[in-house]
Amino acid sequence: MSATTAGAIAGHRKSGASLHQQRLWALRGSYAALGVFVVMFLVPPFYTIVTSLKSSGEIAAQQGSPWLVHHPTLENFVALITDPVFERFFINSVWVTILVVAITMVISVLAAFSLSRMGFWGSKALATGIFLTYLIPASLLFIPLFRIIGWLGLINSTWCLVVIYPTLAVPFATWIMIGYFSSIPKELDEAALIDGAGYMQMLLRIFIPVAMPGLIAASIFAFAASWGAFLYPLAFIYTTDQMPMTVGIFTNLIKGDVFSWGKIMAGCVIGAAPPILVYAFLMDYYVAGLTAGATKG
Repeated sequence: MSATTAGAIAGHRKSGASLHQQRLWALRGSYAALGVFVVMFLVPPFYTIVTSLKSSGEIAAQQGSPWLVHHPTLENFVALITDPVFERFFINSVWVTILVVAITMVISVLAAFSLSRMGFWGSKALATGIFLTYLIPASLLFIPLFRIIGWLGLINSTWCLVVIYPTLAVPFATWIMIGYFSSIPKELDEAALIDGAGYMQMLLRIFIPVAMPGLIAASIFAFAASWGAFLYPLAFIYTTDQMPMTVGIFTNLIKGDVFSWGKIMAGCVIGAAPPILVYAFLMDYYVAGLTAGATKG
């Protein structure tokens, strides 16, 4: 082996070792950044759960570590679950969310199908405009929405939330469905039209079964947007019997400078449970829908 060849091999090994060292440092940096974000996102829920399991006396005593429960109790959860006012908050949130998800999905599916498959003049510009409306901050729409809701006579009514929430969910859900419908081969449209199927038959029998992952993803988004909304119900609703849970918990459990921290945290845990359960339950159907949609047609 010549000296030139030996030097080249040594240089190659040195370069490989240097590349391996760079990858190792990059991996360590990624794990360090991931660890920081995990702590930032998991500490608040952990503190919420811990505080919800403390009695009012233990919270007021402020002895020991605030991250530990010395005498765990479920009295905060029992007090909320057996409270008729809290039950009203929960019922309001449930029925409003169900209606909003249903309205959002009907509008989004029909709009996405017409924009992505019918190909009328200006459909692309209209699709882009629908998505751009999602980028408008919700705080900028308070005044015009308040005027519209007042004109409809729905101020201080849960029905105003049924009208308002789809304006937040429909643009993004439509954009999701446009992407799924656009990925379906156009040969299916042509074959269905040749067989004499109408557009509604195509939508119900072809597009919706194939685009089930998109339907589930859009439904999850609409559910989260309506269930966790806070600003709009805080601005439009001011009586207890009409409040959803997100606003009712704080307005009912914060009186002046007195904070019922145990019940507030227990209410937060109860309010966060349905989205978590829905997401965990639908994830299996989401993955199954991806594989099923890839083989249909």
